[in-house]
Order: sequence, then C-alpha cells, then structure tokens
Amino acid sequence: MKCPRPHRLARLGLIAAVATSLGIAGSSAQTTSDKPAETAAPAASQPAAPTPAPAPTSSVTPAAPAAPDAAATPAPATPPATSASPAPAATPAPATPPATTASPAPPAAPAPVQSADPFGEETTLTAKPVLILKGKADWDNAFDTLMESFRTLSGWLAKQGVTPNGNPMIVYTSTDDNGFTFQAEYPVPEAPKALGKNMSMGQSPDGKALKFVHRGSYDNMDNTYEAITNYLDDKKIEAKDTFIEEYVTDPLKTTEDKLVTNVFVPMK
Repeated sequence: MKCPRPHRLARLGLIAAVATSLGIAGSSAQTTSDKPAETAAPAASQPAAPTPAPAPTSSVTPAAPAAPDAAATPAPATPPATSASPAPAATPAPATPPATTASPAPPAAPAPVQSADPFGEETTLTAKPVLILKGKADWDNAFDTLMESFRTLSGWLAKQGVTPNGNPMIVYTSTDDNGFTFQAEYPVPEAPKALGKNMSMGQSPDGKALKFVHRGSYDNMDNTYEAITNYLDDKKIEAKDTFIEEYVTDPLKTTEDKLVTNVFVPMK
C-alpha cells in the first residue's frame, strides 16, 4: 500500500576504650607492704602464744576490706552511667529510617507517565458535524495554505458566535507530484447561520482507522508518512486512498516545532 502523501515531501524535512592501670598498681602495693608484718609476728609470739593472734587479725582485717570496697565502689558506678547514656541515644536512631523510606515512594509515580505515542493503534472514528472549507495547495507552500484555511474558518465561526467543540482537521482528498486537494474542517456544536465562500456543513470521517502520532513541524512530517507506509506494507494492511490530520495543539497559536498531530489512516 502506497501512502497517499507523495515522496516529494521527503525533501522538505530535517531533526569513635578506657584503661584503669593506676587502680591495679595501688592495690598490688598494699598487698606487698602487708606481707612483712605477718613475718615479724611469729618471732614475738614465743613468750605468749595467744596474744599475737588478735594483733595480726586486726591489722589484716582493715586492710583487706578497705581495698576491695574502694575498688568495687567506683567500678560499678561508671557502667550504669555509661549504659544510661546509650539508651536515650538509641531511641532517635530508629525514628530516622521511616522518614527516609517514605521519601523514595513518590519518584515511582512519574514512571507510568512516560509512554510511547501510539503508532498503528486501531481506533474507530465517530462522525460529527463540521464546518468545511475546501481548498487546493502545492507542496512548496502547503503549510501556509492550510493555516490560512484554518484562520478563515476560525474567524468566520467567531463572527457567527459559534465555538468549535473539537480539534481542527485536514482531510486530504487527492494528491499528486505537484500538490493536493483538501478539506479544512472544524467540529461545531451547531451550524452557523451563514456560510462563507467555499464553505459547507458536513460530517467528519468515520469508521475504522489506524492512529499515528507526529510531533514537530509539518515539513518534517514526511518521515512519519514514510514510517506509516512501511508499517502498512509490513502488516499487509489495505487502507483507503485518503488520510486525516488532526491538530491536537492549536496550529494557529503553537510554533511548528511544538505541534502535535494525530494522523488517521482509514482502513478498507
């Protein structure tokens, strides 16, 4: 199936340890000084054996409890203070992760938004009332001619107090190497009271069609039409000898490189 738009358009488009050694040294020094006192005791005990017994007992008794009590008291005092400090510090730590895990959730939303434009999507066109302006153009000034037709229709509807209820369209009725004939159409809720030159009321195309999307200027549309032709040939789809361009963005207010155009190819 050859795409209705001729190959000539191909020429128009470009694109953080602590140590306690002093405490250990003090306790060992006390133990060493106590031992000579015990050695002197047995020499004096020869005349009276019962007397020396209480003397060593009293000297040994104060020394032994004094060392363990003093050493034992500071040691436990430090751990409770240390263990008490980490307890409150550990509480705020878990509070932070929930807030961090909640933040990554939003970025997941943009992913579904990114989707490819339809290309060869089957659809069914529904006929609707349209104000039509017929015209003819050559390929060299095609876009200017089409925009002039849209301006004419838009201006006429404004004078008649009628607001379009759909996107403007171009229906190509015939093409050749030199140019083409077309119908510029504006969907309307009602017919205007009067019609201008070469204007008429009619119905927009209906029936099964394939939808393709083009983004960019009219001149660069040749690449899209070439891809459409290849698609139809690969799928062995028979299409009618016409096609429709629906201007999703207002062609009279949008720069050419920002245009979004739906191309519909009616199927037989």
